[in-house]
Formats: sequence, structure tokens, C-alpha cells
Amino acid sequence: MNRREFLAQLGVSSAAASLLMGLPSLAFGAEASARRRRLVFVFSPNGVIPKHFWPDSTGKDYDLKRILAPLGEFKDQMLTVKGICNQIQGDGDGHMRGIGCLLTGIELFPGDIQGGSDTPAGWSMGISVDQHIKNRLQADPATRTRFGSLEFGVMVPDRADTWTRMSYAGANQPVAPISDPYQMFDKLYGQTKNRQMLASVLDDLAGDFKRVSQSLSSEDRQLLDLHLDLVRSVEKDLKTEFAAATKNDGAGHAVPKLPPNIEEQNDNMPEITQMQTELLVNSFVADFARVASFQITNSVGQPRMKWLDINEGHHGLSHEPDSNEEAYEKLIRINTWYAEQVAYMAKRMKETPDPSGHGSLLDNTTIVWTNELGKGNSHTRNDIPFVMVGGGLDFQFGQAYDFGKVAHNRLLLSFLEGMGMPETTFGNPDFCGDGALTGLMA
Repeated sequence: MNRREFLAQLGVSSAAASLLMGLPSLAFGAEASARRRRLVFVFSPNGVIPKHFWPDSTGKDYDLKRILAPLGEFKDQMLTVKGICNQIQGDGDGHMRGIGCLLTGIELFPGDIQGGSDTPAGWSMGISVDQHIKNRLQADPATRTRFGSLEFGVMVPDRADTWTRMSYAGANQPVAPISDPYQMFDKLYGQTKNRQMLASVLDDLAGDFKRVSQSLSSEDRQLLDLHLDLVRSVEKDLKTEFAAATKNDGAGHAVPKLPPNIEEQNDNMPEITQMQTELLVNSFVADFARVASFQITNSVGQPRMKWLDINEGHHGLSHEPDSNEEAYEKLIRINTWYAEQVAYMAKRMKETPDPSGHGSLLDNTTIVWTNELGKGNSHTRNDIPFVMVGGGLDFQFGQAYDFGKVAHNRLLLSFLEGMGMPETTFGNPDFCGDGALTGLMA
């Protein structure tokens, strides 16, 4: 009897089975003990302030500037990669090509979405690297997961256009992120038709785990308890948001009061970001997916971060000249806040054991934090920010790199190489040069 048949005879739900099948106690062989590599692409918009972002020195003795200071705890498990340039030309403005070509490495189709003073454009002409990795993982029964990939969003607008999509299942096939944590909870655990009865989902999971508890080691029982604690913490946040959302209206559903367009103020952004992070960690513990994207707002994103005492929209501030000292300082604080969200994600993964028994989630997951621009007020796509945390890719971590000025397609090839899927080209082959970057692999 294989593991799936064993769990099915016990009447275990699919949500619980996805986690249980990956535990060493139920391995029924060596396959479950194999290391699970994972990759997460985190996006924040509108460029950075280079002077307060990039280290002054490269190598292992690199320094952390003000924006990256929140990641200091992970200095030995991170790397910065400067000199990566999005050289894709063609239709669309800088922001559109910035996000639409970021993970695809190929041009946008001609279209009718007008941006700035450039020609209008449509969707990307090719698949994004996250979805390509997903397809490779799903093609192998040993690495296949329930969802393959998960696309998280935070305050991504309801509208579908080139500025709001960075993942593509193929040419002209944008993948929409899920910005509503309630909807993501439904996707992961299902059968939450009555949002006021979310506890029933947890009760079902607890019952499933109890059925197999005698077959588990003490370490695996502790891991299951941790998973339930994580889900309960999410449930608590969801109920809190539900109460806030329904306090002043009789909607009777637990949908956050998110505006339909990112340009409108939303003070719930920090809480939504944390809720989505917890759901991401849960999904990796349960082995629902091994590749994910986490898109915070969108290209030309305009959140007003009042929790930082900043009332202006982010995109508007990013256009101010460096001589505007007040705007300059606010942009540093905004980007530092984004770094704090990456640090929180890394912290949650570091303190969560990997179900396969190979260290922590962070030991086997690489978080790639990136952006559509190098600097907002110049709209440059040179020196695109790339900061990585965690050991999912077999890179030489704990140092800063500067590749001068190379096409970002070569870094996309490095992601494939780091996941054990080396290829000679990705996206537009004209920008793939000598292939994956030299010196990144351990």
C-alpha cells in the first residue's frame, strides 16, 4: 500500500494529505526525505534609492546600507546582485516593460494599453521563469505538488493590464495574483463557504491529523502542531478583519475593505501583507507548492503609507528629483518598509522546520526580492534590484556581487541552474549571452 492509499483509507482530506504525505514518518521509502528546493519572487515597485540600497563593497565583507538594514540578521544567508539590466526594448513604457519583461525576459506584444509617452503595448510574448520552473516541477512525479505554484498579491488592483501582471503561463497568458487573503485561504483549504465558520476547516484538519498521529514520530507530531498553530493564527487574523469589515455594514462576508484601484489609500496594507506571508509559509509546510510569487502592489503602485506618516502616493514620490530632500527621505523609508516585509518572511521561514527533515524552510527556500526599475525618477532599468535570502538555490550566499552591466536574462538562467534545471536560453535568446552568470553557483 502506498502513502496515498493509506491516507485515503483513513478518510484524510486532501488539504491534510498534502502535508502528511511529505512527513518522514509516512515516507514508506526514501522519496519523502529528499530535499525540497523552493523559490519565491517578491516584487515591490517604483525603483529604489541606490545610494542607500547597494553595498559599497563586494564579496563577503559587504556592508548593508540603510534600506537593507532590516535584513542584517540574514547577512550570511543573503546576497545582493548589482549590474543586472533589463535590456528588453519594444512596445510599452518603462514601467510596463519593467514588470512585464522582468520574469519573462522577452518583449511585450503590441497592444492598446497606453502608458507614458511610449507606444501602447499588450501582454508579454513568453512564459515567466516562475511558471517555467513550476511546469518542470509538475512534470516530475517526485516534485509534483497540489498547486504547482501560488501567486500572492498585496493590494494589486482589480484591473487587468500590463502594469499589474508579472507572472505568465505562456505568451499572452498573464497569471493574476490573489490579493484577497480570504480567497487564498479558500484556495489552500477549501470548503469555507461560510466565512464565519472557518474553525470548521481547522477542526477537520485536526481530526485528520489525529487519525494518523500514532503512525508519526514525535518530531512529526510537533511539526503538525506547528502547522495547526500557524493556520489558527491566520484564522484569528481573518476573523479580526471580518469583524472590522462588517462592523459598519451588513455585508455578512469576510472580504477586506480593499479599494478597487491601488491609487486609493488603504491602511490595511501591513496587516494584509502579514496575513499573506503566513499563508505562504503554511503552503510550503503543507507542500502545496514549491514556487511562488508575492507581488506587493504593482508597477506604478501608488499606496499611501500613512502608517509611516507618509500621505503621498509612492509612485508620485518616486518621480521627485533627488534634490527634494523630503521626498528622498520618504522613499528611503518606503523601501526600508519593503525590506522589513522580506525580513519578516525570511524570519518566519527560518523558525519553521522543513517537513522533509532538512533544516528550516529558509534553508531550502530562496526569496528573490526585485523591482521593475533601478531608480524611480530616471525610469532606468539598469541595476534592477535583486536581493536573495535563503538556501533554496545553490548559490554562494553571504556576499555582494556586481556584474557591471549584463542582461537580466542571464540571471533568469541562473535561477534555472540553481534549481537544477540548466538551459542555454530563456526569453529573448539575443540577451542570453554566455548563459547563466559565472560565479553565482556554490
